[in-house]
Amino acid sequence: MVRVLFAGTPEAAVPSLRKLAHDTEHFDVVAVLTRPDAPAGRGRKLMPSPVKQAALELGLPVMECDPSEETFLAALKATGAEAGAVVAYGRLLKEPVLDALPLGWYNLHFSLLPQWRGAAPVQRAIWAGESLTGASVFRITKGMDEGPVLAQSTVEIGAHENAGELLERLAQDGANLLAASLQGMAEGQIQPVEQPQGAYEVAAKITHDDARMHFNVPAFALDRQIRACTPNPGAWCQLHEAADALEPIQLHVSKAVVAGADDESAPHGLKPGELKVTKHHVWGGTATDALELLVVKAQGKKQMGAAEWARGAHLTEGAFCD
Repeated sequence: MVRVLFAGTPEAAVPSLRKLAHDTEHFDVVAVLTRPDAPAGRGRKLMPSPVKQAALELGLPVMECDPSEETFLAALKATGAEAGAVVAYGRLLKEPVLDALPLGWYNLHFSLLPQWRGAAPVQRAIWAGESLTGASVFRITKGMDEGPVLAQSTVEIGAHENAGELLERLAQDGANLLAASLQGMAEGQIQPVEQPQGAYEVAAKITHDDARMHFNVPAFALDRQIRACTPNPGAWCQLHEAADALEPIQLHVSKAVVAGADDESAPHGLKPGELKVTKHHVWGGTATDALELLVVKAQGKKQMGAAEWARGAHLTEGAFCD
């Protein structure tokens, strides 16, 4: 049995924590390291991370100290952990911490390393138009996601799948991969393999500014952007409710679809950003085909179907997005 310290913060880490905690034949989760409670929601009330909530439900000790603090090493050693399992923890672990556990630290990363090292691998894979991605378990070293790989699994990216949906699938599959990898490592059945050298795409975090939609690109590019940015940070544009509107409002788009060649309801000849509203459809012009907006959230409003929103918004002829 391996004594494991689990480190994670968001919902995507919870399946791995539950998997290790429930497998009492192979693992003893001695403590859970997570980020401190943070403001959330409209009231900005302090809320525990999803991992902390799960740990408390499982009756596991919770640590919220900063690994860069001098007192952390003593607290870490006091847990008696032999190995560390990390899933989207959100803090860097420095060499003294990495060297403190006899079996090392292991990370579940949601890409097929060495491709998409970094903070947003799921989002970047979708935005790049890839059809295949996966998860990797690797030993953490001082380089960013550069350590030797224990195991990988692959999944296909659905044609209309967004980042949240894909991450949820990867989190479930990855929990099994992490548990099997740690067990194999502890039993000497897995030999980590160094990642190949070369130039690979880096999965930089997607900012609010990155998520702004520009309609002078092909429709497929906007579709990828919307799916990559959903649910966070959310693809958005500036909506001008009339051709002469003085103040645009922000419009978030969380679901859209590119007009098909056989879609008779799709308009033709729309200029980039030009909107066409019918009883049941809202279309936006791009550099190529029309893009049908399906789910939107206007500034100050709740999320709803685009057609329903458009009926209440009373858009005039000449409305456009940029």
